[in-house]
Amino acid sequence: MTRLRADARRNVEGIRRAALDVFRARGLTTPLDEVAKAAGVSKGTIYHRFGSRHGLIDAVVDDLVAERIADIIEAVSSLTDPLARFEQYLLRMWLLQYDEPAANDVLVRALPDSEQLTTLCDRASRFGRGLLEDAQSAGVIRPDLTPTDLIYLILERGAALRTCAKQSRPDYERRLDFLLHGLRSEPR
Repeated sequence: MTRLRADARRNVEGIRRAALDVFRARGLTTPLDEVAKAAGVSKGTIYHRFGSRHGLIDAVVDDLVAERIADIIEAVSSLTDPLARFEQYLLRMWLLQYDEPAANDVLVRALPDSEQLTTLCDRASRFGRGLLEDAQSAGVIRPDLTPTDLIYLILERGAALRTCAKQSRPDYERRLDFLLHGLRSEPR
């Protein structure tokens, strides 16, 4: 890789910072014109430095979402109770969606051509599927909940957040609690 001049490095870093701010506020599908405006450069400069929208997203996705998803997986993996693991995974993913609009774009595969985003989404899905299987084997989560249902429970939260007026975090968390309790096995 060729070494960039100091002004070019500043330009690249300015674009990255602007992309992080814009994508955090509005998601990964925000027009690059808005990123360029926030960075004080032309859209052509973004393409010159990053090659494409995907190149720019790949340059910032770790800072936006990947580290947060890895932290969720690590925190949940440390729990021993299958119900707590399952519920904490869902709760933390739902709160990530609340906090980080770009997470919704990763989870709904808004950019299916991005290998990095697809890999991240697949990792989260596989992990969630394993938690579901463990919780169902322990008899603590309804047996009729499927892996596809689990994916849609996450996707629907993202859709609701995008289309509804932003609700307060306490109200959002209260509604998430209703959902989590509805997934538990009924007492026998």
